[in-house]
Amino acid sequence: MFPADDKNKATPSNGADQPPPKSGAAPQSDRNIGDALRRVYQDAAGEDIPDDLLDLLRKLD
Repeated sequence: MFPADDKNKATPSNGADQPPPKSGAAPQSDRNIGDALRRVYQDAAGEDIPDDLLDLLRKLD
């Protein structure tokens, strides 16, 4: 649980409750994470659908 004092703390706001705009290119770590996520997605999307799942889907039609 949070202490009662946390309820009274003001949160900084830039007026529109939006994150500050990003400037410039993404840091290298962000690019690495994005590349890794794209590779994982492509690998998963390229996998065959298991026969037992295809059978189940046919039964639902």
